[in-house]
Amino acid sequence: MTSAAETPLDPVAAPAARDWRTTLELIALGAIWGGSFLFMRVAAKDFGPFPMVATRLAFGSVILLPLLWRARSTLRIGHLWKMLGLGALSAAIPFTLFAWGAERAPAGIGAIANSMTVLFAALVAFAAFGEKIGARKAIALVAGFIGVVILASGRTAGENVAPAALAGAAASFCYGLAGNLIKRFLSDIAPTAVAAGCLLGATLLTAPLAVLTWPDAPIPGKSWVAVIALGVLSTGLAYAFYFRLIQRIGAPRAATATYLVPLFGVAWAWMFLGEALTPTMAVAGVIILGSVIFSQKRA
Repeated sequence: MTSAAETPLDPVAAPAARDWRTTLELIALGAIWGGSFLFMRVAAKDFGPFPMVATRLAFGSVILLPLLWRARSTLRIGHLWKMLGLGALSAAIPFTLFAWGAERAPAGIGAIANSMTVLFAALVAFAAFGEKIGARKAIALVAGFIGVVILASGRTAGENVAPAALAGAAASFCYGLAGNLIKRFLSDIAPTAVAAGCLLGATLLTAPLAVLTWPDAPIPGKSWVAVIALGVLSTGLAYAFYFRLIQRIGAPRAATATYLVPLFGVAWAWMFLGEALTPTMAVAGVIILGSVIFSQKRA
């Protein structure tokens, strides 16, 4: 009688099990990243942009430092300087822009604007590095920008959300630019080490600004909980989780988790903060998310 350990794997069941696991992991990652906009919305007014971002980065860096230490034999001085600069583009600047926007508009605004990252990455690759963009991505880019204009034209409780929407779009552009530069200048070291090094570099850059602008009033406990969750869960663990998925299923499939971010961002804000989905947010979200998905489909 054959034991369970000796039983050959069913060639059909094994891939199916892996597909189910991958699907669940992608959904979980989208939910975690969507939650980052909820956490920012809770903590932004008590911390302010720079203190919140620096604290977030510090907690995220602590989680990922072992990955950087493991890759230390492959690192050179040039890598460290590149990580510092790309840490500004991939984390310090966009995190600060999203934090600034979270003080001024519902969490869903930043979550929807974040979807433009994929389209900006394609635009930068075309404009700066001569990569072909194709008719499909060109149409998607135009549609995505229309979506941002619609998003910026909305109002929530009578307040103009345009500054927050534009800050989110600028942050997404930083992500798209940083992704292209990382691909070209840091492709010779492990992706997890790149993530860890960029977060550490961003921490060093934002720490002095956080000290100078640290709030005088005591910060409430709920805001501390939100920022710790933002750093540990939505930054450190999420980055490690994301790069693990890239190594297992490839970057294009792993990137589909970003499609779920606006859905979860809006859902968490509605469930926990009572922030409603406005008509302009719904229309803009459908256009932006639809354009991103359209750009990724094969002809």
